[in-house]
Formats: sequence, C-alpha cells, structure tokens
Amino acid sequence: MSSANSTYRRPLGRVAGVALLLAASTTAAAAQDRATCASGTNCTQVRADSPTDSAQMSLEDALRRALGKSQEVQLARAAVELAGADVTATRAQVLPQLNASLNYTRTYYTPFNVRAAPTPDSMRFLPDSMASILERLRYIEQNAGKAALSGLGGLFGNLPLGRPNTYVAAITGTQVLYSGGRTGAALRIASDYKRAAQSEFTEQVSQIAMQVRTSYVRAALAQQLEAIAQSALDQALAFQAQQKLRLDAGTASELDLLRAEVSAENLRPQLVESRNAAEVAALDLKRLIDMPLTQPLRLTTALDAPAALQADTLSEPDPTRVAAQRAAVAVAERQVAIRQQQVSIARGSYLPQVDLRVNYGAQNLPNTTFGFTNNPWNKDVSAGIGVSLPLFTGFRRGAESQQAQIELTKARLQLGQLKESVQLQYQQARGERQRALSTIAARQRTVDQAQRVHDLTVLRFERGLSTQLEVSDARLALLQARTNVAQAIADFHIADANVERALGRAPSYSIFGSRN
Repeated sequence: MSSANSTYRRPLGRVAGVALLLAASTTAAAAQDRATCASGTNCTQVRADSPTDSAQMSLEDALRRALGKSQEVQLARAAVELAGADVTATRAQVLPQLNASLNYTRTYYTPFNVRAAPTPDSMRFLPDSMASILERLRYIEQNAGKAALSGLGGLFGNLPLGRPNTYVAAITGTQVLYSGGRTGAALRIASDYKRAAQSEFTEQVSQIAMQVRTSYVRAALAQQLEAIAQSALDQALAFQAQQKLRLDAGTASELDLLRAEVSAENLRPQLVESRNAAEVAALDLKRLIDMPLTQPLRLTTALDAPAALQADTLSEPDPTRVAAQRAAVAVAERQVAIRQQQVSIARGSYLPQVDLRVNYGAQNLPNTTFGFTNNPWNKDVSAGIGVSLPLFTGFRRGAESQQAQIELTKARLQLGQLKESVQLQYQQARGERQRALSTIAARQRTVDQAQRVHDLTVLRFERGLSTQLEVSDARLALLQARTNVAQAIADFHIADANVERALGRAPSYSIFGSRN
C-alpha cells in the first residue's frame, strides 16, 4: 500500500513541481517589476490603483508652481517695489518743491467799512477857483496844513482793506541748500533699503526652493517605500501560493502554509503605514505648490542615486567665503550701513538748515464777484533765504544720537553672528551630504547581497535544504536593505538641497515664470 502511494505520488509530484515552477516564474516576474519600480530606476508602469486623471508633476514643475504662487515670494517682491518707491520719495527731498495756489475771499463785513466822520468846515481845504491869483495864493499860504491832511486821506483811500472781493494767486518754490548732511544720509538709507529688499527676495526664493525640494524628495521617498512594501508583500503572497500548491500536492504540511500566511499578513501593516505616509507627504507637497488637496498627484522625477564620483567633482567654495555669497548676510550688511547713516542723521540735527524760498503772486480786487477779468492784477514777487537751528529740544537730540549709536553696535554684532551661523549651516549640510553619499554605495552593495541571499534561500527551500523561517528572514532583510538604500538616496537629495540653501542659491527667474 505504501509502495502504491509512493508510486502514485511521484507523477503527481512532477506535475506539482511544473506548476510550482510556472507559478514561481510568474510571481517572481511580477515581484521583479515591483522591485525595479521600487528601486527608482526604469519605472515606466503606473500602479493599478493610481487614478488615470492624476496630475504629473516633476521637480522643476513643482519649483515653478511654488515660486510663482508663493505668498512669501509675493510679499518679498512687494517689499522690493515698496523700497523702490521709498527711494523715489526720498530723492524728492533734494529736488525743488513748487506749490501753486489760488484763493478767493468774499468779505461781508469788516471794521474798515465803517463810514468816517464828516470833516468840519474849519479843517477843509476849499480854494475858490473864481478868486484872483493873489487871493488864491494868500488862501494857500494860510491853509497849507489843511491841504496836506486832505492829501493824506486820499493816499489811503485806495488800499485793499475791506474790499468785498479778493483774488490771490501765488506760486511758491522751495529748495534746501544745506541740511547738515541729513538729506544725503536719507538718500543713502533709501538705496541701502532697496538693496536689502532685493537680497531678502533672493533669500525667500532660496528658502521656498529648499522647502519644495525637500517636500518633493520626501513624497517620492514615501511612494518608493510604499512600492517596496508592496513588492515584499507580493513576494510573501507568491511564496504563500507555492506553499498552497505544495500542500495540495502533498509535499508540504498545513503548518508550512499557516507560517506563510502569517508571514504575508505581518507585511500588510507596513504596507498600510507606507501608504498613509505617502498620502501625508503628497498633501504637504500640494500645500507648498498651491495645488488642490483632492487632486491626485503622480511624481515623475525619480530618486536617482548620484554618480559615484560626484563627491570628487563637486566644486564648493571655502566655508569662510560662503558668507560673502549669502543673501541673508547681504541684508545684514545693508542694515549696518543704514544704522551708520542714521548716526549721521542724528549728528546732523545739531547743524543748521538753509532754505531758499521764491514767491510769485498776484492780487485782484474787483468790485463784483466775477469782475476780475476787467480788473488789473497787482503782482507780488519776493525771494529769501532762511536759516533755522534748534537751540534746545529737551535733550531729545542727544538721546536720538545715543540710540542710533547703540543700534549700530547691535547691527554689527548681529552681522557677525549671522556669518558664523551661515558657515556652520553650510559645513553641517555639506558633511551630511558627504555622509549620505558614502552610505549609498555601502547600502547598494547590501541590497545586492540581500537579493542574492533571498534568491538562494528560496532555491534551497524548494530543494528542502532550508526552512521557511530562513526564507522569511531573508525576505525581511531584503525589504530592510531596499528601504535603507532608498532612505540614503533621499537623505542625499535633502542634504544637497540644504547645501544649496546654505549657499543662498536660488532658481533663476525664468523657472518660476512671470510676476503675475
């Protein structure tokens, strides 16, 4: 009976072996495709659960979109435009100031309209034109004082006091001749402020670019880790299917199948966790690039490993020279220059200010409201130079001068601290990039070795030379090795983005489009 059973099992075992080879080749090919996609190279297929209407986004597209619509960049650009307007407004202080005015006054009642008392007869000068020449000469000699009094009254009879209608037109020009250096210092402050705003714009662009690059790399890493977890689960499911066929063929026990099922189910939580992490990373990237959160997104820039000799070919500046290239340091240097000019302005408040004033005016006194067309305009032209000097301001000028000197000292100290911080940031980012670069090569060799161990362990298991536990351990080791190399590549790209940020480099203006 036992020989019959063994004779019966042999052809059945051959059939099961052929089926196992076919199933293994099919599942291995599928797993190889997912593994190739998980490694980040030659990945041309889209996951089956990916929406067909998902938006494709490369790293360059993400940078262009983020830098074109970022509110931080728009605020920095507005600050540059505002600084340009401040420069124009400050330059106006040096140019002549011209003001024109036209005033009309209607007088309804004035003390000058009071009627004068009648002149008594004894004070009147009334020579008789019909008298003889001798009599008229005698009258003039006797009443010469009365004639002077009458002439004085006629002299003030045409003054513009109390006129009912008055038109006054004037053009006034003012020019500052000397201000103790305050005007020139204000011009230099405006120029430094504009340069600082331009450097701040470059700094904001560099910061946004670093954030977008980092977020893109993390999103791509999360999707790649999801693909790696899916590939490991596919391998476990394929092994489970093989155990099921072996059980049906009578070459495996139910315990072997249960172990394969448990090993596959233990990988599902990792896949769910990786999938959730990929969704969260994609949401963060959508937030930075101002993209609808519900829009499906597919990243097209793969996380490729850097060239083997890239560390030797990188031409980086000396850390001591990094500060000279950083936009933030340029902003701090402009702040120091501004503080110096403010000290000059505070000292200039002790000096006098000289102004030149020129006035050209005309006055019209018509008898009717609109009768100025038939009435002559009386011109009034004058010019003068004024000198003003505050003698005592309650010790305000001394306090302002002391305050400006303290602010200058603070700005210089902050500039020194910023230079040290920039150099430290650059050295840390560069060291992290070198560490990630050296780690990639070692972890890639580990992946090759883990893949080889996994394949040999599966082959030994099929021949009955290894246990199922060894196969599970080899699969987990391969999963961990692939995860480690993906993480190392992502660390390199993030560190490279931090190096670019430390150097203050930013994408060109053409990358993020127009200013709309």
